[in-house]
Amino acid sequence: MAFPQTRMRRLRATVGLRGLVRETDLRAGQLVLPLFVAEPSAAHPGEREPIATMPGVERLSLTAAVSEASEAAALGIAAVMLFGLPAAKDEQGSGAWDEEGVVQLTTRAIKQAQPDLLVITDVCLCEYTDHGHCGVLREDGRVDNDATLELLARTAVSHARAGADLVAPSDMMDGRVRAIRDELDGEGFSETPILAYSAKFASAFYGPFREAADSTPAFGDRRGYQMDPANGEEAVREALLDVREGADMVMVKPALAYGDLIRAVKTATGLPVAAYNVSGEYAMVKAAAAAGYIDERAVVLEILTSLRRAGADTIVSYHAKDAARWLAEET
Repeated sequence: MAFPQTRMRRLRATVGLRGLVRETDLRAGQLVLPLFVAEPSAAHPGEREPIATMPGVERLSLTAAVSEASEAAALGIAAVMLFGLPAAKDEQGSGAWDEEGVVQLTTRAIKQAQPDLLVITDVCLCEYTDHGHCGVLREDGRVDNDATLELLARTAVSHARAGADLVAPSDMMDGRVRAIRDELDGEGFSETPILAYSAKFASAFYGPFREAADSTPAFGDRRGYQMDPANGEEAVREALLDVREGADMVMVKPALAYGDLIRAVKTATGLPVAAYNVSGEYAMVKAAAAAGYIDERAVVLEILTSLRRAGADTIVSYHAKDAARWLAEET
């Protein structure tokens, strides 16, 4: 029926009516808080080290990371995602699979302190290699895809052994989900799920993260293995390949400019989909809010809700603690 019989505003008139017909929900239990954990070193001697490009985010000691995880758990946040900053790096990134490495030690400590909080571990070599790339290098300086797979699988097993609830390969090497699944199964971790960074783009939104994680490549860039932001159909194909290789969840990264691909990947795979609300997206909101250009609370909740509306089941976001507090105030 047409106007005046049909009046769309009728169900927008009050808070109660709007809530009654709201299509998309946003809850703290859908959020994941990323944590940067630094091994003690001359470069990172303190308990907490502010990250200039990401106001409110810090590099943490193991003790501080446990404290942050406990705060996240108290706020009802579903999980933390760990990124490690080792005291020393080498050509292969051997600190990534060290049983006494920074992520492994932090995982054990968090699971002991907060056994019900999920711990997701980032599986990549870029924070651990002295060249900053996500895999081992060939003589010509290019990343050797197949030689990297064994090291990623070894890293994932070390995380599972430490108690990780999910392992999340972010390297974008071809075949890494299968390699990790096979190694996990062979080492007795068949119940450990894989959250694959399936559609990870070579994005301009990653700048602050690279400062935070000390992972800027020493030369070149990552366009040879991360995806071209112009390619949507390829993103779906990547996700489907990861599903066939054994992924239990898939991710689209970044999030804010990729809502169409969150929806496409969700439709194509039928798996739980995570969206990573990345460092540059966070920093833009923080900068605009500090300048008084926007209402930070309203904008953050709108962004996160839009990602849920696009199809994300889980959202990895540096806003997670603030968002959880704001959502609690609304209930």
